[in-house]
Amino acid sequence: MPAPTKQAPPPLRVDTVRVVLAGTALWTVALVVLLLLGDRVDRVWTWTCVAGIALAAVGLGIMHRQGQLDRHED
Repeated sequence: MPAPTKQAPPPLRVDTVRVVLAGTALWTVALVVLLLLGDRVDRVWTWTCVAGIALAAVGLGIMHRQGQLDRHED
């Protein structure tokens, strides 16, 4: 395999906490809309939103354990 001709760019600094919170907000909005629609939608979509919110909570817990939330508040 030939050597790369260009050096890789440095990694971008991303505020992962903000990304997770934004995604959680979107899942929450989707859940509210689905609950308002009631029986007109399949319940699989409702549980998908609940799973998205729950996984975000787990992710935030992991980020807290790794100390990422503490650095975010600075």
